[in-house]
Amino acid sequence: MSDMNEALSDRIARHLPFLRRYARALTGTQSAGDAYAAATLEALLQDRSVLKEGLDPRVALFRAFHMIWTSAGTPVEVPDSTLEQAAQNHLNHLTANSREALLLNTIESFTPHEIGQIMDISAGEAREMIAIAHREMHDSVSGKILLIEDEAIIAMDIRAIVTGMGHHVTGVGQTHRKAVELGLQDYPDLILADIQLADNSSGIEAVKELLETVGNIPVIFITAFPERLLTGDRPEPAFIIPKPYSERQVKSAVSQAMFFASTETLSA
Repeated sequence: MSDMNEALSDRIARHLPFLRRYARALTGTQSAGDAYAAATLEALLQDRSVLKEGLDPRVALFRAFHMIWTSAGTPVEVPDSTLEQAAQNHLNHLTANSREALLLNTIESFTPHEIGQIMDISAGEAREMIAIAHREMHDSVSGKILLIEDEAIIAMDIRAIVTGMGHHVTGVGQTHRKAVELGLQDYPDLILADIQLADNSSGIEAVKELLETVGNIPVIFITAFPERLLTGDRPEPAFIIPKPYSERQVKSAVSQAMFFASTETLSA
């Protein structure tokens, strides 16, 4: 039995950081997302038939998660405030399964065919779910965004993407010091941050310093090494965009993050 469990662990271990990333984006918090990822692993260890044979291991793992998620009624973290409840109300009005399909496609790069295997729907239905989610989420929430990015071309590109979605960019911080300065001048509803900045300072540390003052607002990190933020050893961001990113990934992550925002400046 031990050898069988070890073989199962080897089969799925390299995909676990990305399952946890998806779970956190889906639920909106690290604790809730990790709880569902852990429940999936527990189910796999108790009944290996949950990991459907004949599928790519990554697809099979996410399919197992989806079974756990849907069997629990696709809940999200219990809101702590009326503002968070307003964000949850947006979620409740989304077409069933559309947000899951969008995340699987844009953040985890599954094809419609693979999403169909994960969600037990056809590839055509998966495509339609993705399109529905894009429409519904694009129109739901807008707010103020602080960019922390030292590469001018990338900053310009991201600014164009998010302003095209109806958001307002409060500024672009190229260093830790400038990012904190901009964030304190005009409190953002969301921070979109690179990790390594122009003066070799840390985008992570800039975000931590800002959150101490502006409160618990959503943060999206952009990195070429997302697994470095998925260690489980410290508080981790719910939203991570891998480099090189796509416009769809930025739009999806920003829309997802805004749903879980808890600031008064959000407008429905």
